Amino acid sequence: MSTASVQRERLASENRKLARRLWGGHLDSIRLSCLREITKHFQFSVAMGDLRLLEGTWYATHVGLIRLAQRHHCAGIEVEAVTQFCNPSSARWSFKATVYKSRKGRGFVGHGDADPSNVSPLVHGAEMRVAETRAVNRALRKAYGIGICSVEEIGSFAGQPASPPESKKQPQPANGNGYGGPKVRDRLCQLIRQHQLDANLVKSYATDFCGVKTLREATREQVEAFVAHLADWVAKDQPAVLCQLNSYLGQKEGAA
Repeated sequence: MSTASVQRERLASENRKLARRLWGGHLDSIRLSCLREITKHFQFSVAMGDLRLLEGTWYATHVGLIRLAQRHHCAGIEVEAVTQFCNPSSARWSFKATVYKSRKGRGFVGHGDADPSNVSPLVHGAEMRVAETRAVNRALRKAYGIGICSVEEIGSFAGQPASPPESKKQPQPANGNGYGGPKVRDRLCQLIRQHQLDANLVKSYATDFCGVKTLREATREQVEAFVAHLADWVAKDQPAVLCQLNSYLGQKEGAA
C-alpha cells in the first residue's frame, strides 16, 4: 500500500472515531460510509474543522475548502462585488469569485449573495463577508468537483436568488425547461439509467452542485458542467457516487 493510501486510511479512521464522539447519536452506517468516501476523495479532517454534520447531512466548511485548495496548489482566487446586485443601505451584497487551479488554466466561477433575510441573525451586520465567503466556497466546490454543500451556504436559498447571472441579462435555458437543452437532459437520463441511480437524489445533487434553488433555474453551462462531472465520477468510482447521493436521503425531493 502506498504512503498516500496509508495516510488516507489513517485519516478515515481518525475521522470516524471523532465523528462518533461528536455526532454519535446522528450517525448510521450510510453516513459513516459517506464520511469514509469524502475522506478518501478530499482528505477532509473532522479534527481540523473541515466537515460538519447538520441534520444528518455532511457539509464542508470554508476552512476545509481553503485547505483543500492549498493541498492542490491553487494558483489564486479573485473576488469582486457584483455591483448591480448590491445595496449597502439594505445590507444586500453579491459577489463573484473565480478560482484558478493553475496559472494557465481557466477559472471556475461561483456567485454568492447575502442579506438579512437569508443569513442567521447571529451574523447580521456581516452580510458582505457572508456573501463573499459563499461565492468563494461555490467556486472552490466547482473547481474541485465537491458535491456536498458548505456550511456557510446554508440559508442562501431563502429570499433572493443565490447565484446572480454573469450580466444584467439573465441567461435563458436552451429549451425553456431549465435543464440545459434536450441533448444535455438526455445524457443525464442515460447516466441515471445506465448506472441505476435514483433520479430524485441526482436532482438534489445537481441543485446543490449548480448552486440554485431549483434545477430549472440553472443555466445550460451549469447543467453541462454537472453532467460532465457526474459522468466522470460515476465511471471512476460508482460506490462513492451512490454514497454522495444517499446523503440527500430525507431531504425534500422532486421529480427529475
